Amino acid sequence: MPHPTRRSVLSLGAAGTALALFPHHAHAAAIQPGLVYAAGQKFDKSFNEGAFTGAERFRNATGIAVSEYLPATPVQFDQAAASLLRRGVTDLVAIGFYYATPLARLAPAHPAVRFTLIDAVAEGPNIRCVTFKEQEGSFLVGVLAALASKSGTVGFIGALDIPLIRKFIAGYEQGARHARGDIKVLVNFVGTTPAAFNDPASGAEVARSQFQRGADVVFAGAGVSNFGIFAAANEARRLAIGVDSNQNYLYPGSILTSMLKRVDLAVESSFEAARQGRWTAGTVALGLAESAVDYALDENNRDLVTTAMVEAVEAARRGIVSGRIPVADGS
Repeated sequence: MPHPTRRSVLSLGAAGTALALFPHHAHAAAIQPGLVYAAGQKFDKSFNEGAFTGAERFRNATGIAVSEYLPATPVQFDQAAASLLRRGVTDLVAIGFYYATPLARLAPAHPAVRFTLIDAVAEGPNIRCVTFKEQEGSFLVGVLAALASKSGTVGFIGALDIPLIRKFIAGYEQGARHARGDIKVLVNFVGTTPAAFNDPASGAEVARSQFQRGADVVFAGAGVSNFGIFAAANEARRLAIGVDSNQNYLYPGSILTSMLKRVDLAVESSFEAARQGRWTAGTVALGLAESAVDYALDENNRDLVTTAMVEAVEAARRGIVSGRIPVADGS
């Protein structure tokens, strides 16, 4: 995979920002980290692969191996956690909104284990929750979508209708209308269960439907189902927007940009904080100010994003970070 530049890869200063979210005290300690992926594919070019990248960066920096478990379905969380805990894991990171309930049930039985939940909130004295302000990153790609659209209609395709996906939709719609007040935004979903994150064929069908209704840019927020959406956009000579990781390289010239969600930083910073004795329970929400969400600009999409578009999206970024442009989260 080519290494993207500029906005698609944040500086070490951004990693430092994320790490600084944990208060400083104590010193390095021996830990045994573990990672439970979201159900689906490990190398999904998106959410799970971002988590893997963060774990690998931690392993390369410290020499500490990270035990892993990839559930086939969300209901395998208890099995995944039990397997890792039998291996002596002291710090377990779980990524996926559907792990909130089983994690809250499991954590009290293992008070010495530090649990980090990414993308959802669960209460407990040994649980840290990391959520993202997806609406802020989605606002930026909404600006780009509206400015790139020739038809005046753009689309969003989510995996399923849940509060997490609604944050993406809310930001995307606000950003598109900020850039172009007359823009039309279509919203559809791939399915009604978590299986919708792993259904490229249905994703392609939904994309074709939006193209038939006039959309010429679609934001794909559907996990592995994005592969079908991207293929349909490429075939129809329309534009798509990737999500979570930089997906621009999958179809150069057909992917306008990708909304970055730095799951890698969340995973790496949790393990590093535990190693340095800085891990604390509680909830933190990360957005543009923490360089935890962004848009991707690299050699694969540079010809699609004009200087005027960059200026507009950077002005929007400054407005959001300063508080001049409030972004509702759709709740």
